[in-house]
Amino acid sequence: MKAGIYARVSTHDQHTLVMQIEAMRKYAQAREWQVEIEFSEIGSGAKDRPKRSELINQARRRQIDVIIVWKLDRWGRSVTDLLHTLSELNDLGVGFISLTEALDMTTSTGRAMAGLLAIFAQFEREILCERVKAGIAHARSLGKPHGRPETVKKYTDEVIGLFNEGLNPSEIARKLGIGRTSVRRMLNK
Repeated sequence: MKAGIYARVSTHDQHTLVMQIEAMRKYAQAREWQVEIEFSEIGSGAKDRPKRSELINQARRRQIDVIIVWKLDRWGRSVTDLLHTLSELNDLGVGFISLTEALDMTTSTGRAMAGLLAIFAQFEREILCERVKAGIAHARSLGKPHGRPETVKKYTDEVIGLFNEGLNPSEIARKLGIGRTSVRRMLNK
């Protein structure tokens, strides 16, 4: 099998990069896999990871059969991101191995663990959604506006004036450079 190795460190622990790569090389060698490519990145988890994207692109092009990482948090930005990329790799038939968590998606047990990750990702999305809804409700209870600001409200007097002059909503919208729906909403109020 052809393996791709991905190592990442934040700027705070750069000294572990060499250790990660060496451990992953030894693992590939023990399984008699050929390491086709090695990528390493330095940076925080919130930033884009161009090397990771390139490795995924190589998987899409079938240039590698398995991706090896040191730890799951070195690969995924969040549980949702992790699940999305693991699902894509699984659909491509590309294995994924995380050494420290002993997650090996080339086995049935590893694929079962990925299913559990999916459950936790769904749980994370639902909790986030509940928090957002609670925050919106709280803001509204305090009288704070929520949602997209009304951008055409400043045209209300002009719209009413033009309508009283006999122009229809389409003509008013063209004349003022705003949408017909906005004009209709103002006239209905």
